[in-house]
Amino acid sequence: MQSRLVIAGTGSGVGKTTLTIGLMAALKQKGLNVQGFKCGPDYIDPSYHTAVTGRQSRNLDSWMLTEETMKEIFVRGSTGADISIIEGVMGFYDGKSPTSNKGSTAEISCLLYAPVLLVINIASMARSAAAIVKGYQLLDPNVNIAGVILNQAGSKGHYELCKEAIEQECHVPVLGYLLRGDGPSIPERHLGLIPAIERGELDTFFHELGVTISEKVDLEQIVNIAKQAPIIEVEENLFKNNETRKEDSVKIAVAKDSAFNFYYQENLELLEQAGAELVYFSPAAGELLPEHIDGLYIGGGFPEEFAVQLAENVALKEQIREKVEQGLPTFAECGGYMYLTESITTTEDQTYPMVGIIPGQVSMQKRFAALGYREVTALETNILLEKGEQARGHEFHYSTFTSDDELPYVYHSKGLRGEGKEGYVRENLVAGYTHIHFASNSSIPARFVAACKSYREGN
Repeated sequence: MQSRLVIAGTGSGVGKTTLTIGLMAALKQKGLNVQGFKCGPDYIDPSYHTAVTGRQSRNLDSWMLTEETMKEIFVRGSTGADISIIEGVMGFYDGKSPTSNKGSTAEISCLLYAPVLLVINIASMARSAAAIVKGYQLLDPNVNIAGVILNQAGSKGHYELCKEAIEQECHVPVLGYLLRGDGPSIPERHLGLIPAIERGELDTFFHELGVTISEKVDLEQIVNIAKQAPIIEVEENLFKNNETRKEDSVKIAVAKDSAFNFYYQENLELLEQAGAELVYFSPAAGELLPEHIDGLYIGGGFPEEFAVQLAENVALKEQIREKVEQGLPTFAECGGYMYLTESITTTEDQTYPMVGIIPGQVSMQKRFAALGYREVTALETNILLEKGEQARGHEFHYSTFTSDDELPYVYHSKGLRGEGKEGYVRENLVAGYTHIHFASNSSIPARFVAACKSYREGN
């Protein structure tokens, strides 16, 4: 079943995440099997979705991925669900370019033929709310704004004024509202959020929000709108049946814990499809590398928040250093890249020793050091890419890396605001700030697994 709808906002901060989580919780409380998706490269919101629905949320991105690949990820992810809820990113029309819908929630809604629920903050307005909806309808006639939900209403009467204006002028139903201060406040997306979700500390919040949404939003009409979406047929180009026998698979250790938890689910599944058995371990909890591994993948996260624990796990640092020196194929992105350097200095000016494979130091800043989409080109052939091959990803971090040495860069990286060389490479190691989506270049997992097989056969 492919019932689906997009929750879009007029801009960031209008409450679309609150509405999305609440709607997921409310539908789950009604007994529906709910699948979550997130437009764009975000990692935090999918963690909420996964916790609420009990199903792994997935990212849908129309810039990093081709149209067909994005559709395939949606169809595959929604299999077995009664309804899919797709949370938008930023404002509905905000994406890669100010002059097109590329990479926006609007583009994804059109590619997936998905009806849209538009969330509006109606604080300090009445009839003007209709003008906002009308503008979103008219900017692109291909979008299907099928309903509106109002947030930050001053009273039920205020809601009804805006509802009447919108329904008269825009001919779409207003399906519910939230008052100012209605329901529990969404926890700040702080750095301890992921472990808090995993410990179940937010379960009460999810439940209460679901109850609030059930009382204030027309769930039956929303489900009916979602059912109007047509079936999407796709060819399975990215994910095919895995013929790899267990005895032929390679074992790749994946760091996954409070410090390292930013992974696209497709990256992990494509590695498995290519013939990898993934074995998870926790650097922050003091664990060592799993035994008999043929490769290592350290994803993004917040190593600076767990710098004390990571620094104290001296045995693991020595083990990683030794294994990489011996040729273990290793991919480290963003947080993993930071961990492999000599040290991390926090915003409190405390310095903690890290693995030390990459000659240089990381310093945390109080503002974003980099944020945005990236297209990377391999400067030399490595364990992920042939020389000149490209992949797409996203970069966002508060830290900067400095080194006294002239280091071998791994990528030429190009973004909206400029380009330059990025990361670090050696024969068996690729590390950098860019979070690469393996589905943007499907040869990546096969190359990584092949490198792991070569390592295993040589040891």
